[in-house]
Amino acid sequence: MAYAGIQMFMDKLNQLINCDDIPSINNPEIMSERPQLQLLYEELGSMIQTLFIDQHQDLHDLQKVGDLKKRFIDAAEEAQYNVDLFLSGVHIRNTTKDFPTSEDFSPSLNLDDVRRSLKSVEVELMSMIMDNMKVGSSRRRERTLNQSAPVSISRNSLGSKKLLDEIFVGIDRDAELIRDKLVEDQKKLNVVSIVGMGGIGKTTLATKVFNDGYVRHHFHVRVWVTVSQTYDKRAVLIQILESICAPLDLEKTSDSRLRELVHKHLFGKRYLMVMDDVWQIETWDNLKSFFPHDNNRSRILLTSRLTEVAKHANLDGLTHHLGYLNNERSWELLCQKVFQGNECPEWSIKRGMQIVEHCQGLPLAVVVIAGVLAREAWSEKFWEEIAKRTGSYIVGDQNGCMETLGLSYNHLPLHLRECFLYLGGFPEDFKFEVKRLMWLWVAEGFIQKDGNRRLEDIGEGYLMDLVDRNLVIVDRWKSVGSVKACKVHDLVRELCLKKAKEERFILKTNTSQLDQVKKRPYKVECMFTNNGIMVPSAENCRSVLIFGKKGFLVEDIAKQFRSFVLLRVLKLHKCRLNDFPKAIKLLVHLRYLEIWKESEGFPSSICNLWGLQTLIYVTEEYSVDLPSNISNLVNLRHLRGQVISLPSIEKPMNLQTISYISLGEGVANFQKCFPNIKEHTCCTCSDEQNDFKSLTFLEKLSLVGDFERRVERITFPTSLKTLTLEKCRLPWSEMSIIQSLPNLQHLKLHPHAFEGSCWNTNGQEFPQLKLLNLEWLNIKVWEAYSESFPCLRQLQITNCRNLEEIPLEIGEIPTLELIQIRGCRDSVIESVRRIEEEQGDLGNYDLKIDIIERER
Repeated sequence: MAYAGIQMFMDKLNQLINCDDIPSINNPEIMSERPQLQLLYEELGSMIQTLFIDQHQDLHDLQKVGDLKKRFIDAAEEAQYNVDLFLSGVHIRNTTKDFPTSEDFSPSLNLDDVRRSLKSVEVELMSMIMDNMKVGSSRRRERTLNQSAPVSISRNSLGSKKLLDEIFVGIDRDAELIRDKLVEDQKKLNVVSIVGMGGIGKTTLATKVFNDGYVRHHFHVRVWVTVSQTYDKRAVLIQILESICAPLDLEKTSDSRLRELVHKHLFGKRYLMVMDDVWQIETWDNLKSFFPHDNNRSRILLTSRLTEVAKHANLDGLTHHLGYLNNERSWELLCQKVFQGNECPEWSIKRGMQIVEHCQGLPLAVVVIAGVLAREAWSEKFWEEIAKRTGSYIVGDQNGCMETLGLSYNHLPLHLRECFLYLGGFPEDFKFEVKRLMWLWVAEGFIQKDGNRRLEDIGEGYLMDLVDRNLVIVDRWKSVGSVKACKVHDLVRELCLKKAKEERFILKTNTSQLDQVKKRPYKVECMFTNNGIMVPSAENCRSVLIFGKKGFLVEDIAKQFRSFVLLRVLKLHKCRLNDFPKAIKLLVHLRYLEIWKESEGFPSSICNLWGLQTLIYVTEEYSVDLPSNISNLVNLRHLRGQVISLPSIEKPMNLQTISYISLGEGVANFQKCFPNIKEHTCCTCSDEQNDFKSLTFLEKLSLVGDFERRVERITFPTSLKTLTLEKCRLPWSEMSIIQSLPNLQHLKLHPHAFEGSCWNTNGQEFPQLKLLNLEWLNIKVWEAYSESFPCLRQLQITNCRNLEEIPLEIGEIPTLELIQIRGCRDSVIESVRRIEEEQGDLGNYDLKIDIIERER
């Protein structure tokens, strides 16, 4: 348990003591223990203040202070364990009579041992303070919680252009060679391969070529697929189709239909297919038949660690062996990563050259070490220390590489370590959706409070810190510069797993390990598995995350309930359930539940899990009826599903995120039910329910209308930052309502959002708009001026088949970085080329143009 976990426990104690409106808490067994819980809350609060918040600058025995903190955290962890077991016993006795319970669930709560441990820590700390007061020591001590209260990084990611653009060093010649091979005149489908060891930069080189301006222009379709060691043919097919925007519910599509769709969408087009991280010859043999041979100069770019795989893919094609960086290139890469274009100090050259020499030309090692050095870039003593430590490793082999990467972990602040280790449990090449990762981090108790800031916002600061340290890779950016999705390099993931297992933080299982794991006792926080089997191996398991598609063995929870009773997180990623596991209703400590059920309605027993913060409930049915007692979930912040029907509700809820919802007659109005909503996706209803003005916390709204009925009246709050409209059939004259929103940054207009052949901005100004996305609109003429969009960064136009051209004035917007065109007529493309030419003549070479022509 880290400091953030103690804060989470304190919040729970506070609710147990003070909340009388939660039925699961408001019962005689818990209320009789409130005096004892109150005493524990006060003692913990006093010790937190003394140990972690007060500045005892005169305490000079830092090691002893650190030991006291560890003892305090151990005692707090024991207290939480005892309280949680007591609550589970109460919940079981009040919920069911036919479920087997063990003697571990005591009918009373005994915290005497915990309080004695806390008292012992308090006495020793007070003694230290008194001794130092007598001596009069004024020596300043460093804080050690992270070492106590971390300062999370708050940054504008677009403030540094280099953060958005991958820094490529020493591979220009390689990229040029591969690009020329890809675009040569040979008509038949050809394979080009990049081969090299893990961490050598294969994916980085392939990315540079994939995003090359000439390559983008040359190929009609570009697709990137990450294959990885755990090859899944179906997942690869879905990746391909998702990248070319095939409008289908791919999860329900059969494998044979997926193959047909891939062939159909590639047939007749000149395509570039990147197959990243291929490990097996058999994998290539399984995949190659999906790609049509049209003699139109299509290409496949393959990366692999194994030369035999590359040669098998094409005996006559280019196999490019990526070599190590020399010391000069390694030093150049280190400098760019550490000093971000600023001049390096003279003293850093000698130590820096020693460091990069120890990295032995491995770019990943250089980049990760740079993430460590960047924290104390101007400290000569720190550079000397790192040079000595890297000198003791041999990076050329796998173990040496792990040791070098391990330096970055050893220099992580305490508040980042659990966040980092957690990533190692996910499948190889997993792409983390940042929003859901934040929900998981919050549920796990990794995020430390910082004033009134949302925990999710603080967590994003943690993530950006890991990005800055080059431990996490940004996979997709949002247009405003924050991260939308991320991933970790497979070697960094191996480091995560290695450290997590050493610290008994993660247990990762698969079928072959099942018997071995069952036999060994293992106190673990988080359990990850890629199949549908839950392993009763953890005495104190707090999280179970399953990523496989096999059937979930419900009896595992029932038979081994003692192993799972303290679960905080249960994530059944793509594991469909025929029936709702009855044992789940007994997991009263759940904070995150993600479940996929094939049929039946929403089980009302979930509403007794009062600690739930995030509920993702997916079903095969079109809509799900929520019970009226859903409002008992007083801690619920995020509710996701398909269409959610709410016939009635007992009291307002504190939700921040909710997906499609339909309100019944027993619900007064949306604003009264969910006054604190920040993100909302909904369908248009009566005019009264399209009045969002009173939702003063709403920042993101997606509104889908009824195509048969035009929306007549709609209002928005000034807090709105992202707005998506579809099928609302508004006249363009109503754009003035949107234009007046002072904080709007993203505007996405999807099919039939507005109707009419002409949109004239008429001097209207969108003061903060950064992204404008137009899709499948029947607009023919667009009249706009650079003054209308003073902050615009990205313009995206997709399948606006009637649009004649883009106004040339758009190119004069000083902040514009990207114009992206998909499926529009030739005159639109010609107008964009004129904008590109004009801006080039003015010296503006930063504007990127991305065009995919309309299918003929």
